Amino acid sequence: MKTNSVPKAISKVKKIRRKMRPLQRQELVKKQERIKPVPTNYSYEDKLKEPVKSDYLPIKRLFDVLSASGLMFATAPVVLLFGILVKMETPGKMFYTQERVGYMGKRFKVTKLRSMYDGAEKKSGAVWASKDDARVTKVGKFIRKTRIDELPQLWNVIKGDMSMIGPRPERPELTEKFSKEVKDFEQRLRVLPGLSGYAQVHGGYDVTPEEKYKMDKHYMDNLSMKEDLKIIFETIRVVLTGDGAR
Repeated sequence: MKTNSVPKAISKVKKIRRKMRPLQRQELVKKQERIKPVPTNYSYEDKLKEPVKSDYLPIKRLFDVLSASGLMFATAPVVLLFGILVKMETPGKMFYTQERVGYMGKRFKVTKLRSMYDGAEKKSGAVWASKDDARVTKVGKFIRKTRIDELPQLWNVIKGDMSMIGPRPERPELTEKFSKEVKDFEQRLRVLPGLSGYAQVHGGYDVTPEEKYKMDKHYMDNLSMKEDLKIIFETIRVVLTGDGAR
């Protein structure tokens, strides 16, 4: 009797397992649906025209690599110092990363020194930077004013995601929003985004997306070494005075 009961017991276990497998699969599918990322296709990607072309671009790229490499080495102690101050003032990470839209719609990650309270954007989401932003810490205000928070992006310049000078990269959500609200806003993606740019040194706290696009278009229409050098000197002035910092 005992010998016959063993196969029966094994058979029952197999039946139970077969019944459980579909349920487990369903549960797994439900979990995957819960963590499934939001679709990342944006309409602005279909509106882009041909990339901006210029004989100056190879020279610009060489300048980017040499200048970004030198600056990254020279400013490393400054980044470390303010990274420590960021952590001393408020709990949270020293750095944070964000997804931005770059050349011809390519998305990439930028790293910045944290200037806001940890987790600030979990509540507010992606918003247009503004003057007197309540989410910004005391140390954050200073590193934004002096652009120190942007220094880690020198690595993006070396990698080729960005240039030293060009339109500042925006978040995908904001690029999509402004592409619908401002005619041709997405066309600023036809050149490499920059660590600094014409709109950054000639704009201010109250610059609108439309005004920003017009300034970025001016840069693209006048892309040259002379224009980049002018923006570099203007950037130095902005860093020293804090004009336009957000």
